[in-house]
Amino acid sequence: HVRLVESGGGLVQVGDSLRLSCTVSDVSLSGYIRGWFRQAPGKEREFVAAIDWSTGSTEYVDSVKGRFTISKDNAKNTVYLEMNNLSLEDTAVYLCASGWSPDMRASTGYSYWGQGTQVTVSR
Repeated sequence: HVRLVESGGGLVQVGDSLRLSCTVSDVSLSGYIRGWFRQAPGKEREFVAAIDWSTGSTEYVDSVKGRFTISKDNAKNTVYLEMNNLSLEDTAVYLCASGWSPDMRASTGYSYWGQGTQVTVSR
């Protein structure tokens, strides 16, 4: 049974930084793509960033390029999302996902999801 557990969310101010973590229980069963999505109240789930577990290649949504960095620690089965210069628009529940689809940006390509961690950015 594959489990994804996120941590690291919290309440911060505009311009602050946070690092989210997502630990995967069984890398061999959970797919080679790890992604971060977010969902704000009243909005659709949005792709944020993804990384190929094998090659390390990454993709980002344009709104976070230059501010967010996705990385991985293979030994710890953990993927990170380093978020800098946070803005009010970054407030959302952030969800970690895992799957096999080569289209990293499509939520339908992910088979396993975590419960999410809340990120709230205030003035």
